[in-house]
Amino acid sequence: MLRIEHLKKTYGEGDAAVEAIGDLDFEVGEGEFVCVVGPSGCGKTTLLKCMSGLLTPTSGAVYLHDEKIDGPPEKMALVFQEYSRSLFPWMSVRQNVAFPLRRKDLDKAKATELVETAVESMALTDFLDRYPWELSGGMQQRVAIARALAYQPEILLMDEPFASVDAQTRADLEDLILRVKQEYGVTVVFVTHDIDESVYMGDRIVVLTPSPTTVQQVEEVDLPSPRDQVETKELPEFARLRAHVYRSIKRRQETPAEPEPTASA
Repeated sequence: MLRIEHLKKTYGEGDAAVEAIGDLDFEVGEGEFVCVVGPSGCGKTTLLKCMSGLLTPTSGAVYLHDEKIDGPPEKMALVFQEYSRSLFPWMSVRQNVAFPLRRKDLDKAKATELVETAVESMALTDFLDRYPWELSGGMQQRVAIARALAYQPEILLMDEPFASVDAQTRADLEDLILRVKQEYGVTVVFVTHDIDESVYMGDRIVVLTPSPTTVQQVEEVDLPSPRDQVETKELPEFARLRAHVYRSIKRRQETPAEPEPTASA
């Protein structure tokens, strides 16, 4: 469904150039939940912005259904970590969720149905006429997710969406996203710095190297569904995968990069 081919991204030019993404390839199948993890500062957000068409890669390309992405695709939605900045404080929950639907040619009844269904899936029906500043952080993030779902995307990109909420809220949101993913049949690419979260939620885990980023490895997650915050995390396979991914990231962080060959070498 989504294909990343030889993606590279460099900021700046000449001596000031910073290579954020080295040479990156991987694919996402339809209906998959793919988590992307890597060391801090490795370029996960840059990768997601290139995948969503918000940032133009230096070279390489991203394809959605074999069509090259050169701007935000209509079939894709993006949920950011900074939910408080992505919501309009002067709009109610209802208005915030409905806002992206302006891009679609929908009658009022259909738009209302999509908004109410998305809000219900996020357990926000009783807060339709509240404003973001009246809600907790976790509820604000639910509004941001409901807005993405109301748009009816085929693929949902999420950039560390639970990083700014407390542990209990995070666990609740993880389970909510897994349930909604099944209900909507949406494909998800989920960027996170939390290894436990990637193992708990993902069908596959794409492990990135330190910057300039490449794909270090792709791990299949062979855990039973539906997932459970207690039972799943007590399984030996969960512990094994968590330790394996952690060691892989730590090992690459501690291994110095190979020096470039000199002209005389």
